[in-house]
Amino acid sequence: MATAALHIAPGHVLNRIRRPALIVGAIGLAACVAGWIVDPTQFFRAYLVAYLFWTGVTLGCLAILMLQHVTGGTWGAVIRRLLESGSRLLPMMAVLFVPIAVGVRHLYEWARPEVVAGDAVLQFKSLYLNVPFFLVRAAIYFVAWIVVARLLNAWSLDQDRTAAHAPVRRMELLSRGGLVLYGFTITYASVDWIMSLAPHWYSTIFPLIVMGGQAVSAFGLVIPVFALLVIDGPLHDVITAKQFQDLGNLLLAFVMLWAYFAFSQYLLIWCGNLKEEIPWYLPRTTGPWYVIALLLMVFHFSLPFVLLLMRGVKRRPQVLMCVAVLLFIIHYFDVFWLVLPSFSHDRIPWHWLDLASVIGLGGLWIGAFLWQLTLQPLLPINDPALP
Repeated sequence: MATAALHIAPGHVLNRIRRPALIVGAIGLAACVAGWIVDPTQFFRAYLVAYLFWTGVTLGCLAILMLQHVTGGTWGAVIRRLLESGSRLLPMMAVLFVPIAVGVRHLYEWARPEVVAGDAVLQFKSLYLNVPFFLVRAAIYFVAWIVVARLLNAWSLDQDRTAAHAPVRRMELLSRGGLVLYGFTITYASVDWIMSLAPHWYSTIFPLIVMGGQAVSAFGLVIPVFALLVIDGPLHDVITAKQFQDLGNLLLAFVMLWAYFAFSQYLLIWCGNLKEEIPWYLPRTTGPWYVIALLLMVFHFSLPFVLLLMRGVKRRPQVLMCVAVLLFIIHYFDVFWLVLPSFSHDRIPWHWLDLASVIGLGGLWIGAFLWQLTLQPLLPINDPALP
């Protein structure tokens, strides 16, 4: 395997879609602004779903990047530049958190004093669930994530320039602590941003479901981009089927991990049948929301699980890319299913702002991601995992 400084050619499909992605993103965000003016409450709900989805992709890239530095191996070295490009978008996601901060009282009932005044449970939890502390915690999360991502990216470039072992050791040590930090911060962020939408409900395994979903969504985006770079791109003569098989195995592992956590939470709450826990599941497993629950069971686990067991699927870039895209799309509906039943129990509140938000943030994210990808060689030149 060669480790030359490969770059995306100007005429490659990824370069050609960068500008259209930004244009579509700008149109979507403009539509969101119009929606904000017309119906602020609906805008904040749709924006929250889209924001959580794309932030999850970004954090998934950072988590997998740290996992690669800790474990080593060719599987991570060949996609490291893609993961680094995704992690460098964390400052952008921090800025895009501003609408959530502005609309916190539209989204969370614990942020409305008139609701808290008549609810003893919310009064008890107000020491933690209050707007100033909520914003301070969000700032702490983003500072921690951005610092870790910035150091890993800087040391990766040092490795390219010097071929020294010191950057490799520093990245490994930082990633060990960074994964622990990621676990803590995602635990609290998932409670703040998602679980507190239903402030009377709680689940100790819920943050693990969120983490598993972030890894699936990150692989769901990175694998198709990587496949395009190999099928008709600069990595065509560099990457072998073995690397795709490794990535397919990892995607299978995280699909199984997500399903294990999700089913464990459901099983424990179903067995306990406690009035404090079951109200969260009742609207999500009955009525129209039951259809989305079935779609998640089939397309977020069952079908990908069967396909990814097949060696031929994982060794063919075109086929693996299709499975990854399926998981990437269906994970949006997972976030949709986690968030919106807290606002609407008896119906699925489809709204044009849902589409505008996910396209607006997505176009901006993809355009910025592809731009970041052009700034560095596609392979870490002096990585010891690349022979």
